[in-house]
Amino acid sequence: MDVGADEFEQSLPLLQKLLREADFVGLDIEFTGLRSNLSRLQQISLFDLPSDWYLKTRQSIQQFTVCQIGLSVFSSIEGESNMYSAHSCNFFLFPTTFGILDAEFSFQASSVQFLNQYGFNYNKFLKKGIPYMNEEQEKKIKHSILTGNWKVRSSLDKDQVKVVIDEVTQWLDLAEEGDEMTLPDIAGFQAYEVQLVLRQALPNIWTMLREQGVIVKKVSQQHRWYLEHASGDRDSCWKEQILLSARGFSVFFEMLVQAQKPLVGHNMMMDLLHLHEKFFRPLPESYDQFKQNIHNLFPVLIDTKNVTKDIWKELHFPRVSNLLEVYEVLSSNLNPTSDSAPVIVHGYKCEKYAKMKCPHEAGYDAFLSGSVLLKVAHLLLQRVHGHVPTSEPSFPQYLDVLAPYVNQVNLIRAGVPKINFSGPDYPSIRPPILILTVRRWPGVSEQQVYGEFQNLCKFDVRRLTQSQFLLLTNKFKDVRSVLKEYRCHPTLQVSLYRYWRHSPNVNCMLQVCSIVAAWALLGFLLGRSRP
Repeated sequence: MDVGADEFEQSLPLLQKLLREADFVGLDIEFTGLRSNLSRLQQISLFDLPSDWYLKTRQSIQQFTVCQIGLSVFSSIEGESNMYSAHSCNFFLFPTTFGILDAEFSFQASSVQFLNQYGFNYNKFLKKGIPYMNEEQEKKIKHSILTGNWKVRSSLDKDQVKVVIDEVTQWLDLAEEGDEMTLPDIAGFQAYEVQLVLRQALPNIWTMLREQGVIVKKVSQQHRWYLEHASGDRDSCWKEQILLSARGFSVFFEMLVQAQKPLVGHNMMMDLLHLHEKFFRPLPESYDQFKQNIHNLFPVLIDTKNVTKDIWKELHFPRVSNLLEVYEVLSSNLNPTSDSAPVIVHGYKCEKYAKMKCPHEAGYDAFLSGSVLLKVAHLLLQRVHGHVPTSEPSFPQYLDVLAPYVNQVNLIRAGVPKINFSGPDYPSIRPPILILTVRRWPGVSEQQVYGEFQNLCKFDVRRLTQSQFLLLTNKFKDVRSVLKEYRCHPTLQVSLYRYWRHSPNVNCMLQVCSIVAAWALLGFLLGRSRP
């Protein structure tokens, strides 16, 4: 189900009901860009600690915006044996433009091409996107609205509002009391905004919001006074309604947080960063504060990338490169528990994904993430029991068997493979660092060193000294290959890096200690030689 600004407010009661009854929620987010083209020092690498990785990525999160959020709400079906319903939605988003809020964001050409390749609806994103704001932006706009210190801005700029007022004024000259006119194609908080402007400008009209647009009715000033006081439809209520509509998707985000349901994604680290920045608060400078905030918002996170990566080789499944391939393997006969796995049916108005594959559509990927979770949890549960359990498994049982993976989110290209949101991060299990000593190659750069090895394997390269470089990969076989291939190389000597042996700081300290010790010994010997 695709949801834009026109449909969003009407869908909120259903979404709230689904959340209340859900076992867990699948999530996926599409962005206008992934990573800005930063300087080499700001690019992420395998040498990064999680805190380094966070600070570098934070800049990109602030530069790009969310264009689509997919949610798939999974609920066990009462009275059915191990069966779940999945209600999947695509929410098209666009930053709130109201009053002082006028966000700036970038597009990355590769991301635009990627989404376009998979049929992303840019018209709906740009024209019908649901507004949103974080808590800091909400405080600013709330103060402006409730104090009356607000101005029409980008949402309906001054020229557009003037056109609307002129159109209504011309109509009023010819209209009789009780006549109505319709202003079409005005929806969401913009509809409340234009009504407020019209009521302030014209004392002999009344406005109403209907499906076809904003209805303007000519009334007497006495009847206008009666409507204002009898209906409870006062400016203060209108301003609250404008704020509610301007918050847009942030209203649902608040519902999602309050529901406290397990949140499931695939490679979801970037999703969590955007959720924090766009709907909660600007990302803090402190990495630990970010982790604490996310854990408070979503106490149970499950990254299916982290789960499947851990068990894939052990089960001898074929290599996969994306979420859809993971889902297809787990749904095939290659999975020994596919016949007894949970049955997943699509909810009302969500049957699209039963008929067709829509990779990289956020709602579809959210559905895949949730489905993969159920399938892999069922597989793990059967392995624990060694046979099919006598009673049908429940979702709490699935959560129990997934406990080692809860709040462990996969981290791409960093010194550790995952982040622990409920405690300290685990130490690195990456392959050891190699040190390259270069001879007879003056002025060699990191890029040239990278090019030297790229046909054999890919290393992240970092200069250590004028003639030494550190090499780091995430594959143990690459370390073995390079050590073997360059064992007797005439100009490139590769060996395992030992901190106490190779660190320039340690070497400098040892040299200083040696000099001090030598002078101390010399002084001692000279002292003894005196009569």
